[in-house]
Amino acid sequence: MNSVSSTTRKRIEAQGYLGLSDSDLAEVGPWLRLAPAMCMVWTGIATFYQSELALMILLPFAALGAILRGHPFETIYNYGIRHIVGTRRLPPAQAPRRFACGVATIYLIITIIAFHNGFPFVGQFFGFSLVAAAAVPTFTDFCIPSFIYGLIFGKPGAQNPDKGAHSAI
Repeated sequence: MNSVSSTTRKRIEAQGYLGLSDSDLAEVGPWLRLAPAMCMVWTGIATFYQSELALMILLPFAALGAILRGHPFETIYNYGIRHIVGTRRLPPAQAPRRFACGVATIYLIITIIAFHNGFPFVGQFFGFSLVAAAAVPTFTDFCIPSFIYGLIFGKPGAQNPDKGAHSAI
């Protein structure tokens, strides 16, 4: 597969991944779902069991995803899976994607605090809301926080087409 639909391209570009050719996007696009999928599963299990510890272990990964130009879970792909499947590295995460990780970090903190203080309904609400939010990009490439980022700060590349773009992976 060397092409992607215009819908998929728009959804991935909304996350800040600009300047990718169709073949690049077709190759790495599905792997951009790995980190949200892992977070979705981890958060879902931890929330179901109301495990503060499991959520606290996940918390630094989400926070690092907000700070770094790549989610820590993406290293599994970049240093392992891609060598097995013969694909290129994932492009660096841009501001909309990092914003999404920041939102996830806040939801995790609220969930942990709620469980710790004996408010399981609040913890489950925020935990399972995060699971639902992570499921959307996992299954559709559409990232709700990245969309919100675009509404607040403008779509990636709207003001400056070169800002955040990267032609080489």
